[in-house]
Amino acid sequence: MPLHHLSYAATGAFSPFLADYVARRPELAPFYHRFPALEEFAGQIEEKKDAYSPAARQRLVTALRAQYARLDAVNPVVAANLDLLEKDTTFTVVTGHQLNLFTGPLYFIYKIASAVKLCRQLKEKYPHYDFVPVYWMASEDHDFAEINHFQLFGKRYAWDAADTGGPVGRLRLDGLAEQLLDQLPADIPAAFQDAYRQSATLAEATQRLTHALFGEFGLVSLDADSPELKQALVPVLEREIAEQASNQAVQATKARLEALGYKPQVYSRPLNLFFLTDAGKRERLEPDAEADCVQVTVRNTNRCHTKAELLELARQHPEQFSPNVVLRPLYQELLLPNLCYIGGGAEVAYWFQLKAVFDTYGVPFPIVLLRNSALYLGKAGAGKLRKLGLAPTDVFKPLAELKKQVGATLGQEEVSLAAQQQALAAVFKEIADLAQRLDPTLVKTVAAEQQKVAGGVAGLEKRLSKAAEAKHETAYSQLAALKDKLFPGGELQERSDNVLSILINNPEFLRQLVEAFEPLALDFTVLEEE
Repeated sequence: MPLHHLSYAATGAFSPFLADYVARRPELAPFYHRFPALEEFAGQIEEKKDAYSPAARQRLVTALRAQYARLDAVNPVVAANLDLLEKDTTFTVVTGHQLNLFTGPLYFIYKIASAVKLCRQLKEKYPHYDFVPVYWMASEDHDFAEINHFQLFGKRYAWDAADTGGPVGRLRLDGLAEQLLDQLPADIPAAFQDAYRQSATLAEATQRLTHALFGEFGLVSLDADSPELKQALVPVLEREIAEQASNQAVQATKARLEALGYKPQVYSRPLNLFFLTDAGKRERLEPDAEADCVQVTVRNTNRCHTKAELLELARQHPEQFSPNVVLRPLYQELLLPNLCYIGGGAEVAYWFQLKAVFDTYGVPFPIVLLRNSALYLGKAGAGKLRKLGLAPTDVFKPLAELKKQVGATLGQEEVSLAAQQQALAAVFKEIADLAQRLDPTLVKTVAAEQQKVAGGVAGLEKRLSKAAEAKHETAYSQLAALKDKLFPGGELQERSDNVLSILINNPEFLRQLVEAFEPLALDFTVLEEE
């Protein structure tokens, strides 16, 4: 598969913040721990080795084995990785994502492929250690509207289940078959249907699907919505309830980033925790400024605890608490022997707000790596580009610029009456000078005539340009259609297209993707199908 690379800046689709991070702008250095480069992992390994306890490792492996026991069969590569995780010489590379139906947009797939490839590269660099790619399932997220649909071949497929306002991973799959599965094209891989038809909850279905897609690569999926795993969160819950420590750390960092001209991605609250209610909802914990208590916001309920009561509840039942976006990364790093987090642009930006939180709680801050981004160019699209005389990386240019480039290749005469406009302006200048000498009241009349003539010439230029374009209208129509296909809605393909749009015609795509990606190169990849 031919590969083409260009900088993130050249795509025009990434923020100045990311360009500055990739360029290692010195002002950003205080907001991360180690830059994502192979040689930097040596220090990260030593630091995590000292901080991660045998008890934490055993708790993780026990929970993972219980979760994988739900599957009929575990891929031998995954089973081997579960065994490796018991050893103190094994570390993880993590990416996280919501439980989007059928994997959602392509960038979810790119996240996992980046983690898989980085683990391979780390093993080559540090052969005495082992590295396991992990998908952190955002099973406690409660934004159902963000995950209940996906796009395939321009059609939107959606699941209109009742939104409980609780952790989406716990959602039962009632009605999903009739509403969505039975409506899908017949040629989709069986693993996509089976994952949902054989599962009781959305978390279980997501685990089955990621295992079917990436099991051969050793991917381990973790659902942290577990009473046993939540025990690791108790010390954090205690400090958060007693001191509101994370909010203080985030607010200080926010001010420093804003002073550098960067817009914060995370909104921190006085208490960065949710409460999982008996009714199955996930509601914020909000401190009451009027009293020494914490008000738990529950719809149709006024539940209130003193700090002492809430602390005791956290110690006895930590599974009733759920970290928000500020504390979720901390929870992740407490559970896993992790070295690196791989995320999208917005995620990388919000991790930069969290280093002080990790420092406050004494937890090693992972290396933060921007996931690989890619554009997949199928055979038909690649062939059209070649006929138009364009390189695969040209497609990121604006359509008007591409038309000019194609026009030059096709021999289209470039129409410009700029020289004629300049000549007319010179003529009218002479006429205006003459009017000024003979009758100054006619100067405005001359200017009006000049404007009328200039407008007429401009109109002629447009008509002549259209006439020149008409000779190659078919080529321009093909170009516009291809641009729309590769950038749906004007955005990157990876932000809307589903992996099925590629897998159906190219079953080898995931293997090709892992081979193609270079996570630490920090550039954009165009994958051209031959």
